[in-house]
Amino acid sequence: MSKKILMIVTSHNHINAERLTGIWFEEFAIPYAVFREHGYAITVASPKGGQAPIDPNSYPPENEREAFSEVLNRLATTEPITAITSSKYDAVFLPGGHGTMFDLPMPEIGQIVGQFANADKVIAAVCHGPAGLITARRADGNAIVKGYQVTGFTNAEEDAANLTTEMPFLLQDKLTELGAEFIATPLWNDHVVVDRKLITGQNPQSSKSTAQAVIDLLERVATPA
Repeated sequence: MSKKILMIVTSHNHINAERLTGIWFEEFAIPYAVFREHGYAITVASPKGGQAPIDPNSYPPENEREAFSEVLNRLATTEPITAITSSKYDAVFLPGGHGTMFDLPMPEIGQIVGQFANADKVIAAVCHGPAGLITARRADGNAIVKGYQVTGFTNAEEDAANLTTEMPFLLQDKLTELGAEFIATPLWNDHVVVDRKLITGQNPQSSKSTAQAVIDLLERVATPA
């Protein structure tokens, strides 16, 4: 049976009146391609459904868009998060992009992600994607990241992007406040943390490695030693 992956992306398209944002394209496109190569069935959902915004700074150049046509089409027709039933999926994957900082902490996302945690399923997020873990709770009421090692876009990387003061919160600080042990490496390192069935990647450079960690864990679970 093919594994089924739920990918949750942002619907938020601006940081301020002057700066647009959305999904950081490679954080969706690369994992999507990795999952497709392994024959996984993918559903793409967002808070609002429909067209999901892509950060203009990450958009593929004109001469590469035909190669990404399937990916772009999937981002144009996302399912609303209210239509999602978590029990249908083996794992959830949350790509980043600064848009996630504004809408993925919503309670509806937290409820879905919490259902994955309480069903002991694989949860993965890369870069700013762990913003979607913030409101997720386990059955005992604790944050799903409490007592777990995690990573994500670091305070230093946010500062290097000159967006520290533009964010509603700093991801590293928030995850630490929730009881996670945040593991940071130097700027732009390919870095993934796997703690039980929670997988997190630090930045765009970690996109492929984060997706591969999902596959490794799903295949190990499916084929026990």
